[in-house]
Amino acid sequence: MKIDQIELYHLKLPLVTPFTTSFARFEEKDTIIVKILSDGLVGYGESACLGAPFYNEETVGTCLHIQEDFIAPKIIGKEISNINQLVESYSWIRKNNFAKAGIEMAVYDLFAKSINVPLYQFLGGSKDEITSGVSIGLKDSMPELIDFVSQCVEKNFHRYKIKIKPGKDIDLVDAIRKEFPEIPLMVDANSAYSLNDIALIKEFDQYNLLMIEQPLGYDDIVDHGELNKHINTPLCLDESIHSLDDLRKAISLGSIDILNIKPGRVGGVYYAIKMHDYAKEKGIPVWCGGMLETGIGRAHNLAISTLDNFTITGDIGPTKNYYEHDIIDPEIIINPSGKIELSNLPGIGYDIDNDKLADYSVKKVVIKS
Repeated sequence: MKIDQIELYHLKLPLVTPFTTSFARFEEKDTIIVKILSDGLVGYGESACLGAPFYNEETVGTCLHIQEDFIAPKIIGKEISNINQLVESYSWIRKNNFAKAGIEMAVYDLFAKSINVPLYQFLGGSKDEITSGVSIGLKDSMPELIDFVSQCVEKNFHRYKIKIKPGKDIDLVDAIRKEFPEIPLMVDANSAYSLNDIALIKEFDQYNLLMIEQPLGYDDIVDHGELNKHINTPLCLDESIHSLDDLRKAISLGSIDILNIKPGRVGGVYYAIKMHDYAKEKGIPVWCGGMLETGIGRAHNLAISTLDNFTITGDIGPTKNYYEHDIIDPEIIINPSGKIELSNLPGIGYDIDNDKLADYSVKKVVIKS
């Protein structure tokens, strides 16, 4: 497969409602769509980084720089026969995982389309539908939060994640549990706490949570191991697991019970699968996290979630949870049982609305062979 042309689109999409975490409030989502043309086919990927280095060191600006100036020159006009060859072409670039992932996802889409199979089958997945979860940002008031959770419960989501931060934590969980005692509930701290907060974090044990996600430092593995000795709630890591080696160390230190796999964070689907397989071998269940992706990134997340160790419902929800209009057609929806059905069309399984892609683009880069 010859890489004939690479197109990079910086998009800004307005969110239906602001999304607030412990580190930032978002009213729109910056992202990069990668479009690769090869042998008459078109593959799509997404680098779902943020506009500022809140989550990790990457931004849309750094992603575009790495993709245009370092990855594209290594693959444009070249024959790429398999994913291993692609990954090896940019393995010398340290980190910059979201930049790598967007390119790699587009090539995965191309490979699946080249043999006329859905991407999830190309990856070895076996499920034709997955359960849908919802990620709920911090709200301005408790009534607003309870009302939003109530709306989500009516849609039959299979897992509910709420963002927390110091001062907005135990009280939120307590209120939700009183109102909805049976829903599968978890909390995500996005690195807002330290070991000085062990007593507070231990209070979550009384609420029968699925897990607490990334309570300590965004780059920490060691302190999470100490925390895990003091709590009963399963501990999930996200931001601090960038590689298979990070995962190996976290398991050996007892720092992790559950793994959140985001293909963008770990450098793409290739490495996500390796981490999935290693976690399965070690008895660590996994789920797929989200970065407020457009339908393109969401479709890739759907595909990887069909692998067998994705046993916990992830962040993948319907388009309308986040965006009034998506750039794929049809938009992703959940059925009345709270599940998303996989498309059996080749590749990611969705058409691209090029008008919407153009409408939301603030910058476009074209690299030709």
